[in-house]
Amino acid sequence: MINIPAHSDFSIHNLPFGIFSTKGSAPRVGVAIGEHVLDLKAVVDLGFLNISPEVVAQPSLNAFIALGKQTTKTVRQVLQQWLQQEDSLLYAHPNLFYLQKEVKMHLPVEVGDYTDFYSSIEHATNVGSMFRDPNNALLPNWKHLPVGYHGRASSIILSGTDIYRPKGQLLPEGAAQPVFQPTAKLDFELEMAFIVGKENPLGTTISTAQAEEYIFGMVLFNDWSARDLQKWEYVPLGPFLAKSFASSISPWVVPLEALEPFRINGPKQVPAVLPYLQFEGKKNYAIELTVDLQTPDGITHPLVQSNYRYMYWNMVQQLAHHSSNGCNIRVGDMMASGTISGKTKNSFGSLLELSWGGKCPLKLKNGMERCFLEDGDRISMHAFAEKEGKRIGFGEVTTKIYPAL
Repeated sequence: MINIPAHSDFSIHNLPFGIFSTKGSAPRVGVAIGEHVLDLKAVVDLGFLNISPEVVAQPSLNAFIALGKQTTKTVRQVLQQWLQQEDSLLYAHPNLFYLQKEVKMHLPVEVGDYTDFYSSIEHATNVGSMFRDPNNALLPNWKHLPVGYHGRASSIILSGTDIYRPKGQLLPEGAAQPVFQPTAKLDFELEMAFIVGKENPLGTTISTAQAEEYIFGMVLFNDWSARDLQKWEYVPLGPFLAKSFASSISPWVVPLEALEPFRINGPKQVPAVLPYLQFEGKKNYAIELTVDLQTPDGITHPLVQSNYRYMYWNMVQQLAHHSSNGCNIRVGDMMASGTISGKTKNSFGSLLELSWGGKCPLKLKNGMERCFLEDGDRISMHAFAEKEGKRIGFGEVTTKIYPAL
């Protein structure tokens, strides 16, 4: 049997799906278990699962996800049973397993469209307090709908893909005219994202009661941001080049059903939301989130300890609102949560908040300071949920910053 380390992100209770390749082979569907990857294509080729080999031979999960939740949940349940049986058909074929450190991971889905929400009340309040009136930090619409914007799908990149400092137009402090130069205020944003697993026809809507049938699973998400570009360009239509240069995600998609034990109630929503955004049951999830900064000298500095439980607007509300005008969604579409911040400073999910717009530099243990990210810095994010001996992890999102080209 596969030996699973005690605190592995990829326990038998998880079994996330991803796309991997080995030397000389094409990308295909795999399942993470402990320190290994189970080759789902090879399992299907042996006739162990009654699904088309073509579906799991694709360079993205889209075709597999499109089989529907009934099928993908059954596949996961069968694998869970087999992986716990010493006489399992799987263990009779050791070539079905590869060490994760020996494979190459690829983007898990082909993202057709990407939407980023703004759903943490603590984050929205912090930003509003910095740039507007602290006594009226939230805009009038914020507590009535999940604010979001349409992002750039083509620049969603996999963990381990490093980025170059973006350039753009900005207005220096005290200047009368803008300049074009590399950003001096490069920032991360700690987020989660869900991946759509079912389509709705154009003109139809998805209710909060139906929404979970349309959500396949979740990934960890870093929404890179250039704050000085953002400040200059965002009025009146919102973020553009300050965001579109890169967004980083984790390689493994954790199915929504794996997170079932970690459901919790979210914050009370006051005032009451309109009927189409009302829901029943526990729709938030207790997922621990951390961010670490590695400076160019190799020293790692813990920056953030937050939790997905803080989200004011939940996924079913986000999806119901997204489709409320009849917008159609497609398999593989990605919807990010927005920066996840809590009430305490160490739970703030961005350097913008941690340094309060650059006014309060962070003191690092090697004597350095940071208001925003420097060239050579590496940001690593981790996420996991744990309860009653069950641990579900998302792996990591790690990215190094190189000087502007």
